[in-house]
Amino acid sequence: MRHNKSGRRLGRTTSHRVAMFRNMVTSFFNHERITTTDAKAKELRSIADKMITLGKRGDLHAMRLAASYIREKSVVTKLFTTIAPRYTARPGGYTRIVKLGLRPGDNAQLAMIELVEEEFTPKVKKAAPKVKASAAAKAPKKEAAPAVEVIEEVKTKIADPAVACEASAD
Repeated sequence: MRHNKSGRRLGRTTSHRVAMFRNMVTSFFNHERITTTDAKAKELRSIADKMITLGKRGDLHAMRLAASYIREKSVVTKLFTTIAPRYTARPGGYTRIVKLGLRPGDNAQLAMIELVEEEFTPKVKKAAPKVKASAAAKAPKKEAAPAVEVIEEVKTKIADPAVACEASAD
């Protein structure tokens, strides 16, 4: 059973798969758009989004983490200086996958993965409809006013030490 084992294996060994995705993410940030198979594009999306999130952090530790995965120093610099600042207001979803059809040689589903260029506009949630209050809830409570007055008198007696001493002497 494959419980809690995320990601596609893509018919490759682990070392081959990791090396392939390191090359792909380097090319992706270098060109900002690549064409590959649909399954590889879907896996690349999560890696690219994590790298852009590191770029948005912008500190030295994030840069070193990105440099440990991306193969070219110039691409890491491009990620942190030009790509990540575009997405400061966007909370995620930095990439788009567009399906291109079938590859002639082996009939594999091709897809183009690219960086999103549109400005991010946050969605405004609609307010929930107000529930009409019953007539009993609208009617003012007559007992509330005297209770408030009594509480105010007690507060003033407690706050004034002279009054508190007279009250304790009685």
